[in-house]
Amino acid sequence: MAEAAGRRGFLVFLGALVALGAASAFDPDGYRKYLRLRDDLERLQAENHRIADANARLAREVRALRSDPAAIERAAREELRFVKPGEVVFRLDDGAGAP
Repeated sequence: MAEAAGRRGFLVFLGALVALGAASAFDPDGYRKYLRLRDDLERLQAENHRIADANARLAREVRALRSDPAAIERAAREELRFVKPGEVVFRLDDGAGAP
C-alpha cells in the first residue's frame, strides 16, 4: 500500500513538473524569453569584443601619430592625399563610370 502511494506521489510530482515545464515553454516571459536574452547577451558580448579590438587598434594609431614621423607621413599621404614637392602621382581608376 505504501509503495502504491509512493508511486502515485511520484507520478503527481512528475505530472506537475511536466505541466510547469510546458507552461514555462509557452509563456512569453518564460523559457523562450530566457533563450532570446541569452542570444542577445552572446551577440552583445561579441560586439563588445569587436569594439574593444577596434579601440585598441585606434589607440595604437593615436600613439604612433603622436610620436612616429613615419606614421604621420603615412596618414598625410593616405588619408589627406598629400604629396611631397617634386613627386609625380599616377591615379589608377577602377574603371567605374568609364564609357
